[in-house]
Amino acid sequence: MGKQSIRQIKEEKEFYLVEELAKKLRVSNMTIYRYIKKGRVKAYKIGKEFRIDKGEFDKFLNKVKTK
Repeated sequence: MGKQSIRQIKEEKEFYLVEELAKKLRVSNMTIYRYIKKGRVKAYKIGKEFRIDKGEFDKFLNKVKTK
């Protein structure tokens, strides 16, 4: 993947780290990892770390929102 492609990804998408989402939701990192493993939150695995797209996180929040 060239530098231009990486730059386009950065400009088009915003990603969260597991640690950022855990802090935002006030849950443990392990809880976020479990959500990823169960497919409740879709994530990209880059190296040994996961990245969660902001749009996917918003979808997750809408799914768990109470009525």
